[in-house]
Amino acid sequence: MRIIAGSAKGRRLASPRGGATRPLTDRVREALFSSLGAEVIGARVLDLYAGSGSVGLEALSRGAASVVFVERDRGALDALRRNVAAVGLGGEVVADDAERHVARIAEPVDLAFVDPPYALPLASVLQVLERLEPILTDGATVVVHRRKGEEPPQQLAGLTLVDRRRYGDAEVWRYRKGTS
Repeated sequence: MRIIAGSAKGRRLASPRGGATRPLTDRVREALFSSLGAEVIGARVLDLYAGSGSVGLEALSRGAASVVFVERDRGALDALRRNVAAVGLGGEVVADDAERHVARIAEPVDLAFVDPPYALPLASVLQVLERLEPILTDGATVVVHRRKGEEPPQQLAGLTLVDRRRYGDAEVWRYRKGTS
């Protein structure tokens, strides 16, 4: 696993031990960030269920202003902290449950990545999205990574589904705040 583009292009990232996390592949991250384009530049980013931090670190490498990484798994946190330090682009690592942490955030977010374990029920993911919506800036983007075959809600909590892509056994749903 590596950073695909930007100031840290080519930097290798550590992966958490075991199978508790499943980072987005390089191919999926490349496609995702190509589709986001300039939205990343200067964005205040929230990386929920951050795992190794590959998505948030990719955002920093491509010009995001800041990233808050939220992860609760101990093994993933170790890899995440090593990766943030090794890449050297900053970022705040928070050891917490995603839903609990989102309820405490006061700073606005322009771009959020929600990449929970596939085993987490969709209903729980939707609760996180509902708590996330009030801190999103108008026009903010939320990217959700789920297992292929689940049906994404078209509209929820002030967010509208604007894109859906399949990559092997994964799906990436993109929502926008304020889109009707």
